[in-house]
Order: sequence, then C-alpha cells, then structure tokens
Amino acid sequence: MSELHTPQAGDDATPDDDVVALLMRQHGDIRNLFDEVEAAEGDARQEAFRRLVRLLAVHETAEEEVVHPFVRRNVAGGDEVVEARLAEERSAKETLSALDDLETGDPKFLPRLRALRADVQEHARAEERYEFIHIRRNADAGALASLARGVKAAEAMAPTRPHPGVESAAANVALGPVAALMDRTRDAVRKAMGSG
Repeated sequence: MSELHTPQAGDDATPDDDVVALLMRQHGDIRNLFDEVEAAEGDARQEAFRRLVRLLAVHETAEEEVVHPFVRRNVAGGDEVVEARLAEERSAKETLSALDDLETGDPKFLPRLRALRADVQEHARAEERYEFIHIRRNADAGALASLARGVKAAEAMAPTRPHPGVESAAANVALGPVAALMDRTRDAVRKAMGSG
C-alpha cells in the first residue's frame, strides 16, 4: 500500500486545533478501515464496511462544507483545485453507492472495494498535495483552528450514506430525513467557526 502522507510543517498540531491535522488523521482512519474490511469476514466485515461508509460520507461532507470554500477563497486557482476534487468525490461516491448495494460476501465485493480504495487513496493524495499544503500556507493558527471546529461541526451533522451527484454538504444534508437538518448544519458550522 502506498503511503498517503507526506510530512509537512505543522504536522505535530493536534486535530483539535488544526484542520489539516484533523483531516490527515481521518485519512489514516479511512486507510485502517479499508484494511479492517478486507481482513474481516461475515458479520464483522459488514460492520466494518458500515463504519467505512459512514466515515467516508462524514469526511467528504465536512470537506465540502468547510475546506473547499476556504480553498476557493484563499488559494490561487482554488476554483480549479476544488472542481477537480469534487469530480473525484463524485466518482468515489458512485463507486461506493454501487458497492453499498452488494452483500459483503458477494464475490464482486472485494474487487470493487479494492478499486474504491485505489480511487480514495488517489483522491486523498490530491487533497494533501493541492489543498492541505495550500491551507497550511494561507491560514494562520487561528484560521486552522476555526476550520477544524467547522469540520467537527459538519461531521456531527453529516449523512450516514453517500449521495452520488450531490457534492455540497447543504444538498447532502437536504437528502436526510429532516429538512431542518440543513439549516442546523449550516448554523453549527458557522457557530463553530465563529462567524455566526
């Protein structure tokens, strides 16, 4: 397995006060869950896969709500960087959704899981190279902490299943069981980031 992480200045920051450290930890958690799903069998594989689906959905929703808007506003060429990440996310969500329709014991499951893993790893490397490094360069400690609070708030409200074709947190949340969840998510993120 190729390593997703290239150490950067500030990597010793804790996830509580640095959005990049938080997202890097999540990338590690995602890698570990892929390992767990592949190694498990039966009900244990199903449970590990459910946790992987939730973490991927939460992670991407948090990035869509907090990270991508920051990159669009503060990084030269940010719109292009974000659009490329959204295309990767859309593709991964489609694969994940198709995979989610299979039983984990199905012979097609593991090959499709491995294809998803390769796509997710490539996406994570692109995030680290084209977004995270620039966030580090363009955000002071206060902004990194504010973004981390925003990611945590978005995570608390994120959907438990991915919705292919919906690459914004507001739209993801709107597909949830309670329409008011969209406003609560937006409010939670803004409050956590000190702008609401």
